Amino acid sequence: MSRGLAGLGLTVIGVMVAACAAPRFTYVANSDSQTYFKVPNGWHKISDTALAHALGGNNSATIPSGVWSVGYDGSAVPSAGHILGASARQPFVLALVERLNAAASNAMSYNTLRDVFLPVTAADRQSAASRGFGLTGFHLLQDSVLTPGQGVHGVREIFNYTFPDGSTDTFDQIAFTNADATKLYLLVLHCTASCYQQHASEIDTVMSSFTVRSS
Repeated sequence: MSRGLAGLGLTVIGVMVAACAAPRFTYVANSDSQTYFKVPNGWHKISDTALAHALGGNNSATIPSGVWSVGYDGSAVPSAGHILGASARQPFVLALVERLNAAASNAMSYNTLRDVFLPVTAADRQSAASRGFGLTGFHLLQDSVLTPGQGVHGVREIFNYTFPDGSTDTFDQIAFTNADATKLYLLVLHCTASCYQQHASEIDTVMSSFTVRSS
């Protein structure tokens, strides 16, 4: 009897310890746009100022009005420069929600969503190359159309690009728009191809958690 009670006590203690353990994920939300995703708890949030500089150039210290953005870096030495840097040896994820003007809304298509971050379609890659785009060696790994509901629809693209220094990165991108194409919802993650393979399951958990609830 005493052994049974002792065993039960150990079980209860084990449950209590597990309950007190640090959470595995950080949940990131924009309640105004009803946009949610999660990242591993060890990833580091990039400061808003650093993110604004990286996205808008050194003259920009703030994100434009009507745009929500957030970045998380899996590196032990996090940097906003990893948004589109060849040195991203750990996953870097960027989320962005932007209200579209009438012209952008009218031009919205699945191909527009594919090309929203980097050139993915053949036409956009050809156009980018003519303008001196520096990345080469494009290789498409996955192209999926997503229709999660409530009028939200978009694409998930996974592809490789090679940087001028010879390193190859894998980019994993989900781009959504709402039913009337008035908003863009973007989640894009990248790191070196070897990093992506090593963390494939973890990365898929992050990307699959991207949720948009909007009509």
